[in-house]
Amino acid sequence: MTRTWFAQQLDTAATFWRVLRRDGVALGFTSHDRDLWFDGVLHRAAPGMTPSAVRRSAGLDADSAEVEGALSHDAISGADLAAGRFDGAELRMGLVDWDGGERTFLYRGTLGGVVEEDGRFTAELTSRKALLSADDLPRTSPSCRAVFCGRGCNLSAVAFTHEAVLAGWNADANAVTLATEAAPGDLVGGLLRWLDGPLAGLATTVMQAGAAGLVLDMPLPAGMAAGQRAIAREGCDHTLDTCATRFANAVNFQGEPFLPGNDLLTRYPVPAT
Repeated sequence: MTRTWFAQQLDTAATFWRVLRRDGVALGFTSHDRDLWFDGVLHRAAPGMTPSAVRRSAGLDADSAEVEGALSHDAISGADLAAGRFDGAELRMGLVDWDGGERTFLYRGTLGGVVEEDGRFTAELTSRKALLSADDLPRTSPSCRAVFCGRGCNLSAVAFTHEAVLAGWNADANAVTLATEAAPGDLVGGLLRWLDGPLAGLATTVMQAGAAGLVLDMPLPAGMAAGQRAIAREGCDHTLDTCATRFANAVNFQGEPFLPGNDLLTRYPVPAT
């Protein structure tokens, strides 16, 4: 039977919200004065995080919501926010009966931009309705639109994924040296998913390979040490030449390298001299 919340002046209801980060970490919080355990997640009390008003509508317009709070809880730190551990995380809000355990969800969405200022943070939320406004029609491009080893590319990710161990790092160049069977040049444009150390759970992109090592798109934090493990995924520059010669996969190339560009429309005849 569906419960009618706040049908009486005194109700044993509390707000809860759950953050499901992309690195597999699940964090639960509640406005109740003690921790609550349900759905296999511990929802901690008084986390210094407060959901604002949630607007829901029956139309196709995206529902809006926002969360804000102080960096006072061990589960929410400025370092994790800056590292992007909460970017794109799924967030669920709802009501829970702290006495009987009955619960209902009021909002589901993802965390958008996170802004930190003076020891506090504010995060915008994007509801699932936003997916309805997404443009799924492909656009022509000279480079391949498919994600490497993803849908449309059809290559096996296992064949281009390697175990790696951190052998050295250069903080000034923001580069690392890995002990792995993959050639450094093949990792450019690929991902390093760290298993150990301060970057554990995060994926960094390899921007280029140089004398200092593999340059990453994320600053190297303190605590890097030789022997830390990572999973290295090779990269692709999404050109037809690479697709054909390196991967023998031109049949699945998702681009139009020989399609005339917009400059063709601006051409006009000129008299011969």
